[in-house]
Amino acid sequence: MLELKGLTIRQDDFSLQADAQFGAGFTTLIGPSGGGKSTLLDTIAGFITPSAGQVFWNGENITGLAPAKRPVSILFQDNNLFPHLTITANLALALTMKRPTEQQRSVIDRALREVGLDGMGNRKPAELSGGQQGRAALARVLLQDRPLMLLDEPFAALGPALRAEMLALVARLAGQKGIAVIMVSHAPEDALRVAEETSVVADGRVTVPQPTASLFDDPPDSLRAYLGT
Repeated sequence: MLELKGLTIRQDDFSLQADAQFGAGFTTLIGPSGGGKSTLLDTIAGFITPSAGQVFWNGENITGLAPAKRPVSILFQDNNLFPHLTITANLALALTMKRPTEQQRSVIDRALREVGLDGMGNRKPAELSGGQQGRAALARVLLQDRPLMLLDEPFAALGPALRAEMLALVARLAGQKGIAVIMVSHAPEDALRVAEETSVVADGRVTVPQPTASLFDDPPDSLRAYLGT
C-alpha cells in the first residue's frame, strides 16, 4: 500500500497537497492539465523532493530514498526506448548494464511473449508501430520487477481502440504479477474501463481514491468542472 502523509509539493507558484492511501489494484489520477498529476507521480518515484510530508510503501518511509532504491517503476509518455538499440537491448537495461547472460535473455524473451512481441527482439524501435513500441516499453517496466507501477499517460498518442487494448494488457499483466498501478489519465472512459479506484487531482489537492464507478456517478465539484457537467 502507498500512503502519502501530509505531502506538500511546491514549485514556484504551484502547490499540491495530498493525504491519501492507494491500495493494491489499479488506480487512476484524473483532473485538469497542469493540476499536478505528473508532478505527483514524479514525487512518488523520487524525482521531486516534497516540501513537506512523507511517502510510505507498506509502512516503510521511502521519502529519502533515491529513485533507483524505491519499489517503483514508471512508464512515461514517450516510452523512453533508445532508438539505436534493439528491443532486446532496450529491455536488457532493466536487468543489467552489461551484456545480458543467456538466462537473462530467456527472461527477456518471456517478457516479449507476454506483451505480444514474440520474435521481435532484434528489431529497433523505428521498425515497430506505436502500439508495439508501447508493448516493448511495458515489457521493460515489468522486467524491473517493482511492486508499484506508475503510468504517465504512456498510451495517450494511440487511437481509442489500441489504447483500450494496451490498458487491458497492463491491467491483466499487473494483476497476474500482483503489481499495484497508478495511472495519470485525461479520459474518463479509460478510468471506468480499468480502474478499481480513481483520485481527482485539482485545485491544489489530491482526493482520497474512491471506487471509480461511484465517483463518476456522483462526482465532486472539482470533477464536475473538469468533465463540464
